[in-house]
Amino acid sequence: MDSDEDERTLLPLSQRPEWSDVTPVPQNDGPNPVVPIAYSEEFAEVMGYFRAVYLADERSLRALHLTTEAIQFNAGNYTVWQFRRLILEALNADLHEELEFVEQLASKNSKNYQLWHHRRWVAEKLGTEAASRELEFTKNIFVNDAKNYHAWSHRQWVLQNLGGWEDELAYCNELLEDDIFNNSAWNQRYFVITRHPGLGGIEATIDSELDYTIKSILIKPENESPWRYLRGLHKNNVQSFVTNPKISTLCLNVLTSKANPVFALSLLLDLISKGFEPNQDLKNAIEVVVPESNSQDSDISVTICTVLEIIDQMRVNYWRWRKKNLHPQVAEGVANLHIH
Repeated sequence: MDSDEDERTLLPLSQRPEWSDVTPVPQNDGPNPVVPIAYSEEFAEVMGYFRAVYLADERSLRALHLTTEAIQFNAGNYTVWQFRRLILEALNADLHEELEFVEQLASKNSKNYQLWHHRRWVAEKLGTEAASRELEFTKNIFVNDAKNYHAWSHRQWVLQNLGGWEDELAYCNELLEDDIFNNSAWNQRYFVITRHPGLGGIEATIDSELDYTIKSILIKPENESPWRYLRGLHKNNVQSFVTNPKISTLCLNVLTSKANPVFALSLLLDLISKGFEPNQDLKNAIEVVVPESNSQDSDISVTICTVLEIIDQMRVNYWRWRKKNLHPQVAEGVANLHIH
């Protein structure tokens, strides 16, 4: 918007010559509104003129400018956005300028559903040429809001529909180097591994991804995201999940360290439920997690659940439920551990 337009928008619409032929349509709340909304005079006037051009289906440049003003008052008005799209198509407008308009709005309102829906419409119209700009746009959003759901959803849509996969795994690495707890980046990494058309899927990347995940877990064993990522890598290959010695060794390393053992024990419980037989080193490591406890149970799964009841109080009811459903005939009557 140039300086002349800026000056015009400071004037009430009723004082602008280009709107002298339009009679605004006031909002109709009925004869006796229960709770009338106290709109500002400026907002009420803009919406009155908008209703007039909307009812007349006027797809003109001035109508486009009017939608800009209406959106600046209320960026969540679906009808205004929808009519704006009709006008843009009718005018064959420059959609690159429209992306700039959305970027200005997003700098202050990056969680507006209508804004993201409109952005996707514009990008889809532009096609593959918009891919790099859209990826950069979401990157800029993540600088201030690394877990913005709308931006991540848009980014995934762009990759799948417009392309730009080439550097996406490297971008995930960069985000996780900055913040290893960024669960959105872990989710995006899984999205890339499973959807990237050039990587070959989990089967082709399992070895390197497993090594990356194990390294990440050992840095911060209390971080739940890589533990879940580890499970996701083996979702369709239970046999590898159970038999790969790297996974059981990971659990042992965490259990024998002074790190939080909750996720290692949880993973180990899942391994055992799928047929894994823990060696004596693992059994010893489990028993010393709570050194002052007193467990005489020979069933290692019951022991794990009981230990988790003690050290993971937030999910104590879940671990009791797990223990109850392991082997009812074994778990029945099992004494609880007591910390002296």
